[in-house]
Amino acid sequence: MSSSSLLSFSLCLLLLCHVSQAQFGSSQESPFQSSRRSVSTRDECQIERLNALEPTRTVRSEAGITDYFDEDNEQFRCAGVSAIRRVIEPRGLLLPSMSNAPRLVYIVQGRGMVGLVMPGCPETFQSFQRSEQYEREEGERHRRSKDEHQKVYQFQEGDVLAVPNGFAYWCYNDGENPVVAITVLDTSNDANQLDRSHRQFLLAGRQEEGRQRYRREESIKENILRGFGTELLAAAFGIDMELARKLQCRDDTRGEIVRAENGLQVLRPSRREEEERKSINGLEETYCSMKIKQNIGDPRRADVFNPRGGRITTLNSEKLPILRFIQMSAERVVLYRNAMVSPHWNINAHSIMYCTGGRGRVEVADDKGETVFDGELRRGQLLIVPQNYAVLERAGSEGFQFVSIKTSDRAMVSSIVGKTSAFRGMPEEVLMNSYRISRDEARRVKLTRGDEVAIFAPRRESRAEA
Repeated sequence: MSSSSLLSFSLCLLLLCHVSQAQFGSSQESPFQSSRRSVSTRDECQIERLNALEPTRTVRSEAGITDYFDEDNEQFRCAGVSAIRRVIEPRGLLLPSMSNAPRLVYIVQGRGMVGLVMPGCPETFQSFQRSEQYEREEGERHRRSKDEHQKVYQFQEGDVLAVPNGFAYWCYNDGENPVVAITVLDTSNDANQLDRSHRQFLLAGRQEEGRQRYRREESIKENILRGFGTELLAAAFGIDMELARKLQCRDDTRGEIVRAENGLQVLRPSRREEEERKSINGLEETYCSMKIKQNIGDPRRADVFNPRGGRITTLNSEKLPILRFIQMSAERVVLYRNAMVSPHWNINAHSIMYCTGGRGRVEVADDKGETVFDGELRRGQLLIVPQNYAVLERAGSEGFQFVSIKTSDRAMVSSIVGKTSAFRGMPEEVLMNSYRISRDEARRVKLTRGDEVAIFAPRRESRAEA
């Protein structure tokens, strides 16, 4: 009898855990669960030389610009990612679309609003639009005058936006200055069941192709509704043929970023209301209420701070749970004049560095101990540092700011020198025998940087030289 009771209790406990995981979103039960798969061929990361990269093609729209980095470059093939930079002018609307790969978007400049449609979730926001019909009519027409939609988020400079693959996404610039955003897409994520190329599926408009791998001539990307017959499309929506043709955007030449001449009037929470929601922890979040953004530009959020060197702010799935499902994370580094980041390597991720301000010298060493990059990274340039490659960054005279998008939701870094570093954790005897140095020299190697962690302030001689 006791065995039967124990079995019943165990089954109930198992069921309770399963329900809890389903509600709160475990990585096993998530509807957008993903993980990175290994590279298809082992020679994709046999890189002899890294280069600072800039966009290779620019596509202009009515109210903005889209810059494409060459995803066929060996650095992108090694990391299994693609990158896009967009500039959205004031009152510019990035038309709704979806992608085959999850992405992180970093807002370099500007502010605006963004919408991410969660499949299966209710429309919990209501925007009321007044019109002549609204004033004249009552009853059913009166009740239909409200516009119901899913939540709209406000964003600002320094925000990171997480967008799962296959989710409809749009963006609008409601500020007075252009919005500049760098987007990194993880095309090697298991959530992408197509090939390892970025594919954007437009839900509206039509756009000149951003890249053509096999052809040089210009090509137009139509929205997905254009691929349906007009008659069936009209039947599916329950509308007339003329309106169905408008949805197919046959004669639309505005591109993927269009201008909303009268602005965009939609209901959205105030910044204060969004701040209040930040107290919610991961367990209290459900699939439909998950936060999709967090700011890493605010100095108060810094994880590492050196008053004479700079700061580092990290964003992982512990801080933003949705990152657990798209398997990506971000890091923001601000270096003051001549300061440097401790030599380090990324333990479990590739790092896609994008310079947002200033300039800095970067050196990268591979597994053969050879220098694969020794150069300057300037504003607007991108550098991919493969997993485990050792990297050293030093700011120039005007400082150095960059954001790193990483291909793991809990990217880990191992510093070579400084407190909590690899060298600091080794016995002096190991260093003495490894490098054929004296005990005094071993102690200097271990302890000269004192309690500095990750960011090193410039030495006095460095400031004198500058």
